[in-house]
Amino acid sequence: MELKKQFTYISQLIAQAKEQAYKAVNHELVSLYWNIGEYVSKQVESNAWGKSVVKELSAFIQKSEPNIKGFSSQNIWRMKQFYETYKDFEKLSPLVRELSWSHNVEIFSKAKSEEEKEFYIRMSIKERYSFRELQRQINASTFERVMLSNKKLSTLSRVLPQNITNTFKDTYVLELLHLPEQHHEKELRKAIAQNITKFLLEFGRDFAFMGEEYPLQVGNQDFAIDLLFYNRSLNCMVAIELKIEAFKPAHLGQLNFYLEALDRDIRKPNENPSIGILLCKGKDDTVVEYALNRNLSPTLVADYETKMPDKNLLKQKWQEILNLFEQD
Repeated sequence: MELKKQFTYISQLIAQAKEQAYKAVNHELVSLYWNIGEYVSKQVESNAWGKSVVKELSAFIQKSEPNIKGFSSQNIWRMKQFYETYKDFEKLSPLVRELSWSHNVEIFSKAKSEEEKEFYIRMSIKERYSFRELQRQINASTFERVMLSNKKLSTLSRVLPQNITNTFKDTYVLELLHLPEQHHEKELRKAIAQNITKFLLEFGRDFAFMGEEYPLQVGNQDFAIDLLFYNRSLNCMVAIELKIEAFKPAHLGQLNFYLEALDRDIRKPNENPSIGILLCKGKDDTVVEYALNRNLSPTLVADYETKMPDKNLLKQKWQEILNLFEQD
């Protein structure tokens, strides 16, 4: 048994070294692409180079370095775009070197604003998204959904000791669970509990699953929270109640009761107050605003979709909120 521990330790050292080597190589590769992009950008800006020269450059590199890939004329133009996208943003240019080239191309070619690019760069680093996971987040309009939630939770943010910015979403997309359009609350709960890895791709990897139908005893009565999580960065429990119908103000009473029980009986002295999420199949934002206006517990009302959302509709919704803030 002792030998196995020692061998495991050596194996971990090898894995750590491999990861550090990959990061170092990736950093140098992205820096190389940045420097090439800068050089090409300046040559094009001075009218010294055009499309034909970049084609000649690509052919020259492929002939002189036949074993090196990634220098097609198309990719060289991407390097130029990469440099021009981030050259004026000092806080972003160091961060892009922490991501692979494919991650960077996906972000600067799909995200429109500087804010959106920064969001996906930071989220990719924090959540350690694979390339496919990053694609999924962009296709699922994660930026717009998180920004909408940030605006709606601004009041809640002021009363909580921890910073909840960029932690929650206004709408959760659960297409990875492959739920039928018509389903019961039990089916939804079971699908989440049985597919935690997929669920955490949507909720975030800082969430740790504590249990399904988490038991609570208050007085002589037994109760159960649909899903209970712990968020490591927020240092608090997060209770999730599921509703397969549109939000109703009456739904809040049950969740508030659970949060009170968690904070009185389960929460540890060093932990922050528990947060509740009411996950509904649709909601009227005006009704939600009225219902939460005098609600004392830190609660978020969000809806969920079983299919990918309409990206253009979410972008429009986010733009409308931005316009309102500009008018103010």
